[in-house]
Amino acid sequence: QVQLVESGGGSVQAGGSLRLSCAASGRTFSNYAIGWFREAPGKEREFVAGISWNRGYTYYADSVKGRFTISRDNAKNAVNLQMNSLKPEDTAVYYCAADLRTYPEKVVRDYTYWGQGTQVTVSS
Repeated sequence: QVQLVESGGGSVQAGGSLRLSCAASGRTFSNYAIGWFREAPGKEREFVAGISWNRGYTYYADSVKGRFTISRDNAKNAVNLQMNSLKPEDTAVYYCAADLRTYPEKVVRDYTYWGQGTQVTVSS
């Protein structure tokens, strides 16, 4: 089992920044690929960014590329998502997810463990 807890959400104005963190506990965190997803009201949960277990591979949705940066510190069992130049359309509940694989996937069903989510609200 892997337990994931997100933090760092909040309310910001467009153009602002937030840094989300995902703290993991349980099994060897470094063996897991991590993905960040988001779910806006009335929309399906969508992939935002992912990172491989050894930090060598990162992948971003086109909508956040160049604005968001995913990173991980396996020694601290943590994954971060730095979000810059935020837009109102980034408003959503953000979730981190983990799966025992090398590379992150973009599909919700490919992840075994999920956090509870943290709300991000961007006002215009």
